[in-house]
Amino acid sequence: QVQLVESGGGLVQAGGSLRLSCAAIGGTFSTYGTAWFRQGPGKEREFVAGIRILGGTYYAESVKGRFTISRDNAKNTVYLQMNNLKPEDTAVYYCAARSGGLTNSSSARKTAEYRSWGQGTQVTVSS
Repeated sequence: QVQLVESGGGLVQAGGSLRLSCAAIGGTFSTYGTAWFRQGPGKEREFVAGIRILGGTYYAESVKGRFTISRDNAKNTVYLQMNNLKPEDTAVYYCAARSGGLTNSSSARKTAEYRSWGQGTQVTVSS
């Protein structure tokens, strides 16, 4: 299984932007569907965005229009560009990967679909 390492988290004011990166080590990254999840204080881990092998994307309603997921297979990296951040976006953000790609929108949103997870990166949005 591919190993994942996230970076790019930090503290930002409401309305600001951050770009998260997730570097994949080992495995053939181009054969993996990838996604970002987040877990806020006292909350369950929730789906944020997913990207299929050929680039099709899915988003949670709460981030649609503000966040953009992308991938660079040559760099074995997936990104999450986050704009117009809100205090409710505060969470630990996790990168996840699924060998063979993402099958559909419904399954892409389920944590059980992913075997590879990063260690997480903290994003804090102040009001």
